[in-house]
Amino acid sequence: MERLLYTAVSGAELNNTALRVTANNLANISTPGFKADLEQAQAMMVSGDGYRTRYQAQMLPVTTDLSEGAIMETGRDLDIAIGRGGYLAVTDAQGEEAYTRAGSLQVDSEGFVTVNGYRVRDDGAEIQLPEFGDIDVGADGTLNIVPVGGGLIAQEARIKLVSSEGQLIKGLDGLLRDADEQALARDETITVRSGALEGSNVNAVEQMVKTMNISRQFEINVKMMKTADELAVAGNKLVGGQG
Repeated sequence: MERLLYTAVSGAELNNTALRVTANNLANISTPGFKADLEQAQAMMVSGDGYRTRYQAQMLPVTTDLSEGAIMETGRDLDIAIGRGGYLAVTDAQGEEAYTRAGSLQVDSEGFVTVNGYRVRDDGAEIQLPEFGDIDVGADGTLNIVPVGGGLIAQEARIKLVSSEGQLIKGLDGLLRDADEQALARDETITVRSGALEGSNVNAVEQMVKTMNISRQFEINVKMMKTADELAVAGNKLVGGQG
């Protein structure tokens, strides 16, 4: 009975975590550049004295599906869809370099170019623009501006575009980082497409089906807990009757 209860409880906890991951994916189905999280689990033997007969379900680190989402035309000059395998560099809340495929660029009140509130980077620093009348983004990530009142077009900065042959890990802030905690070098082959955005790669139908399956698994684990309790009560009565 104890083994059955142990397995059921750990399974229910795993279902709870998996449901949170799936719910977060569904909540971001309309978020440009969002990458779906994938939960993983394995059976693990519980260490300790006695016979090695107790196993629990253990959650493995959540991984990320880095496949590309559908491209949506927006017509907005500061919306960019990043080429296959590429990411743009931003500064995270700790001042470190991180990466994203979200491409809805904004220019804040101080002239910094941002995406989702994070400042976009050039090779050396964050990009800050002077006042301008108009702006567009070149295929290589160059920001071309027209001064206020007109004049010659100036190339003010160039967005740092990178690619990674290694593993990228997504943080709680939704940004991606190199698994070796190294800043990635600019990749000259990565291009951007202005006037478009990459959508989320979350498959709504797949996530809804997964949610239903997780809910069923949770119900089964709860039933197993009840069965373990009933067996324990019945066993105690039997022992008491023999006494």
